[in-house]
Amino acid sequence: MNENTTSGPARMRTSDQERERIAEILRAAMAEGRLTLEEGEERLAAAYAAKFRDELGPLTADLPDGGRSALADTPQARVATRRHLRRHAGFVVVVALFLTGLWALSGAHFFWPAIPLLFLVMGLARHARWRHYADHYAPHHHVAPWNR
Repeated sequence: MNENTTSGPARMRTSDQERERIAEILRAAMAEGRLTLEEGEERLAAAYAAKFRDELGPLTADLPDGGRSALADTPQARVATRRHLRRHAGFVVVVALFLTGLWALSGAHFFWPAIPLLFLVMGLARHARWRHYADHYAPHHHVAPWNR
């Protein structure tokens, strides 16, 4: 219990979920060929043995984008990204139908729904274009502060 006295009061303990997240990144890096089997197993053991958050960062620090790019290329990530993209597209279609219905009921000559629909379609295009950078399958949809 005295290990916290030598490292300072700012150290925060890590959770099982955080350790597992780093382990996923390490497994993806091993599958990508960036880590050898021995080095990957060594880092996995260190990840599961970590007690504090600052012990996790160095395990992925030498990987491109902290290892998140390799994680985004896993089959699970691609399936989750497609699911989120379909959900986004469905939302745009529903809003488009609703706005077009309002326009038809209003009897306006100018197709005013084109303006908000333009922004919705631009957002969908951006989502589709940058989907490979997304990390949607992560439990909290954010990057851990020690792994930035």
